[in-house]
Amino acid sequence: MGLIGALEAGGTKFVLAVARGDGTVVDRTRIDTRDPATTFAEMTAWFDSVQEPHGPIAAFGVASFGPIDIARTSPTWGTITTTPKPGWSGASYVSALGPFGVPLAIDSDVNGAALGEWKSGAGQGLDCVAYTTIGTGIGTGVVSHGRSLGGLSHLEAGHIRLARAPGDSWPGQCPWHGDCFEGLACGPAIKARWGHDLSHASPAEVELVADYVAQFAATLALLHMPERMIFGGGVMKAPGLIGMVREKTRALLAGYVAAYDRDLAEVIVLPGLGDDAGITGAIELGRQVLEG
Repeated sequence: MGLIGALEAGGTKFVLAVARGDGTVVDRTRIDTRDPATTFAEMTAWFDSVQEPHGPIAAFGVASFGPIDIARTSPTWGTITTTPKPGWSGASYVSALGPFGVPLAIDSDVNGAALGEWKSGAGQGLDCVAYTTIGTGIGTGVVSHGRSLGGLSHLEAGHIRLARAPGDSWPGQCPWHGDCFEGLACGPAIKARWGHDLSHASPAEVELVADYVAQFAATLALLHMPERMIFGGGVMKAPGLIGMVREKTRALLAGYVAAYDRDLAEVIVLPGLGDDAGITGAIELGRQVLEG
């Protein structure tokens, strides 16, 4: 098996790596996310440069911010669509990496992170794993038997509507939906609401966010029945939050699903790979497309 070029594309940085088929990284770097032309030029130049010392790249795996068109039969496959990031709507990974002439796999950044955690992290050895990041935005990827789930495109679970907590009349700040999950509980929403992040929040503020995360976790359980629900991102680092989410999720499910009617400490967990989940998933995407 040849080398795999891997890309985790975020709104502030691109992580680039070259790995062997077993996932061993032989070289990696990071570049700043600027405009597409500048960023793609630096990206392709780096991938070109590493082939001389390490050998030819045989496939690419891309895990990118979006929304992004991941339907391979679509004429705009691999193109970023309705992103709020200025200048990036219409940016195409197919155009940027096509000149290498090798197979290409493209998925969302959170699907990549979910795949990485399934492959080598907190979801290793399990059949169905859900990964949710709660940070600048909120996104969820669900991996079943080594493949991320989707349909017309990747999931957009961060924009589901939740029941408002009693007495909570704050309008939310999602520009599309106002008080969807992301509009109520992502990092910028928390700061807009209270003027600080959750690490400086009062117990009541942490509990309100836990209410919304637990509603989402209970919905995720009912929709996908994952063996493990991994919650990452900066918001989830708040002291005591994940414990509250476990308790509230179990209470919301109310014993209806026997598999979740227990201590959820081994079901609702923090990531195992930290910041490397996305690039690990991108490598796995490349490995899968190389194997056909």
